[in-house]
Amino acid sequence: MKEETMRFYLLDVSYETEMSKPVILLWGVNEGNERVLLKDPRFRPYFYVLLREGVDSVSVKNEIMKLSKPKSPIISVEEVKKKYFGRPRSALKVTTVIPEYVREYRELVRTIDGVEDVLEADIRFSMRYIIDKGLKPHAWYDVKVKELGKSPVYRVDNVYEVLEDLREVHSDERPELRALSFDIEVYNKSGTPRPESDPIISVAIATRDKVMSKVAETKSDLEVIKWFKETVLELDPDLVYGYNCNNFDWPYLIERSKRIGIKLDVGRKVGVLPTSGAYGHYSIPGRLNVDIYDFAKDVYEIKVKTLENVADYLGVMKKEDRVIIPGHEIYKYWEDPSLRETLRKYNEADALSTYLLAEIFVPFGEQLSYLTGLPLDQVGAAPVGFKVEWYLMRIAYSVNELVPNRVERKVQSYKGAIVLKPIRGVHENVAVLDFSSMYPNIMIKYNVGPDTLVRPGEKYDPNDVYVAPSGHKFRKRPDAFFKISLVQLLELRKEIKNKLKELDPSSPQYKILDDRQKAVKVLANAHYGYMGWPHARWYCRECAEAVTSWGRKLITESIELARKLGLKVIYGDTDSLFVIYDKEKVEKLIKVIEEKLGFEVKIDKIYKKLFFTEAKKRYAGITQDGRIDIVGFEAVRGDWAEIAKEVQEKVIELVLKEGDTKKAIEYVRDVISKLKKGQIPIEKLVIWKTLEKRLDEYKVEAPHVSAAKYAVERGYEVRKGDKIGYVIVKGAGKLSKRAKPWFLSSVEEIDTSYYIDHQIIPAAMRILGYFGVTEDMLKGRAYGLMAFFRKESENESKDKRA
Repeated sequence: MKEETMRFYLLDVSYETEMSKPVILLWGVNEGNERVLLKDPRFRPYFYVLLREGVDSVSVKNEIMKLSKPKSPIISVEEVKKKYFGRPRSALKVTTVIPEYVREYRELVRTIDGVEDVLEADIRFSMRYIIDKGLKPHAWYDVKVKELGKSPVYRVDNVYEVLEDLREVHSDERPELRALSFDIEVYNKSGTPRPESDPIISVAIATRDKVMSKVAETKSDLEVIKWFKETVLELDPDLVYGYNCNNFDWPYLIERSKRIGIKLDVGRKVGVLPTSGAYGHYSIPGRLNVDIYDFAKDVYEIKVKTLENVADYLGVMKKEDRVIIPGHEIYKYWEDPSLRETLRKYNEADALSTYLLAEIFVPFGEQLSYLTGLPLDQVGAAPVGFKVEWYLMRIAYSVNELVPNRVERKVQSYKGAIVLKPIRGVHENVAVLDFSSMYPNIMIKYNVGPDTLVRPGEKYDPNDVYVAPSGHKFRKRPDAFFKISLVQLLELRKEIKNKLKELDPSSPQYKILDDRQKAVKVLANAHYGYMGWPHARWYCRECAEAVTSWGRKLITESIELARKLGLKVIYGDTDSLFVIYDKEKVEKLIKVIEEKLGFEVKIDKIYKKLFFTEAKKRYAGITQDGRIDIVGFEAVRGDWAEIAKEVQEKVIELVLKEGDTKKAIEYVRDVISKLKKGQIPIEKLVIWKTLEKRLDEYKVEAPHVSAAKYAVERGYEVRKGDKIGYVIVKGAGKLSKRAKPWFLSSVEEIDTSYYIDHQIIPAAMRILGYFGVTEDMLKGRAYGLMAFFRKESENESKDKRA
């Protein structure tokens, strides 16, 4: 077969075993837009053995070689000089053949005398390859290959063998990747669908230019699942999108397929089913399965993150423009043949919404994948701590630093950021000054890291350390591991932003680079939180504590400088200051902070009006472009009904935008009137709460627990982790006794007094209470309302006379 140099866009990395040897599989697209598989048989698994100080490495080496097993022999044991938490150490690099044997050898090697620890044995083989070869998914590479030709085993255009390591080609171009989204609907009369009993009655698939679906004609889902498999294979996507598909659609499809005898091998390797991976994601050979819910759940403004809510909020598909069927009623639309077309439209709207949301979220995910090395199907599912960690592992490899093992720890609290008590009331023309990447810059300036931390009992020169206000000390040299990582990230972001200035904002290259700089920012800002994360390999509570102490000092000193310049400080929180905007004084403050304190600060936003209660982290404002910001109120909390959110947002709008307290009172009274008349849809009255435990583990019966039990008694099934939506109905006794699942309730049953007194009034009073409004006024009691309007009239007269 001929040898050639190929230009190749990397999508995913996996491996398989051939003839008792591992082969790395590189899936992607070549320059001719062919789907190709590159096989690299040259790489072998290994781990490190950390030796105790003064131990004879030769004797340990000999003992390790004695452990060699015929099925996966130890190929070599090589002495290497490494760093461990910044300190020079001797280690042995142990290389074997089969990746699965690494962990077995780890446990055996640990028992050898003179071994302090065994490291990097828990790094997955495909990720080990990505790290060692410096690969970045969603990047172009030149690679010398040998053509192997087509293979009946792989659903690709061609297969090649890798002859040399890949060389990245820096390009902002992206190939035309094929993508589809899918959604399934399930027949179920009794709550949560169960794959062992409930068939799939409809499947929809959306692509860039079409939406298609298959609705079952009988309760057998054989034809529906068969259609799904054939359509996926025919469309041959590189990317497969679903919404909550890792938790529902994929496990459901796989289980139903087993029961009816269909092999759901929809990937690019014949005969291999989708399998659950490290972070609960489903892996499809040669395709990237992306759960859009993993990205949507980070949109904190959306309280209940259903697909239709997220699509509506982000404007890709408004609720009024699509069919919506309550989940507990889906079976009715299939049972009645005249309603099946409505079911089809509902299913298709879900698939299309998922595709349109993917176009928003996935480009950012691709850039996170590019930076961390985690393939796209994993990078969304992985918690942010793991994203940072994989990036740090790449840095560790490049600076010869050994990766520590993961240790389970209890959460340890420490003093956090400074949060000032705000000046209560409405303020006009307020500037928010934001310290650019405050915590990352503190970590860089003071060389913070577990490798530079002076531990108890260690000797140090007072001139060679930085001392935090918390008392922790950090050596000034050499550069901390975290500092190396952060400097690279911040310099990369600056470089990207400079390049963005040269590009047309409407160009594809601009979009790619803009998403990349956002991904860089996410990783950089997460370094501080990572240090205090109990699951972190490079955990350092003292480091996190020191950083927050420097942060508190920086904010306090900045407040003093602001006041000396005559600026009124309204509020301060972590890395932001809120001041009454005076252009000349604010510009001077920015300059003084940068010169005297050595930190960059900028104007993040300016509010026309800003309202504070006496509580910290709770405010609402209207920006210069007319947008309303709400922080900390019920409107953005998950334990309040939609009606409370709606009322509060409208009250804030009327008070801040229109300056009309009277109109706000009248609005609230109108909502109360509609509620009493049963004119508020029950969906707006639902309170959502997650079942954190099994029902039998709850000692105190909270409303959502009571509602869940009510559902179970009526044949519905609920499990730990389910979101329970309930309403409060009329009746006597404790609140928990009057909580019912919303889908088993009607508007006529609603306890309107509860919603008035515990949802609508409190939500409105958080704002209106400051203006002298009482609950009586909102309830429309004449005396209070007349007195208020009289007082308002008197105030207006005084203002005119003044």
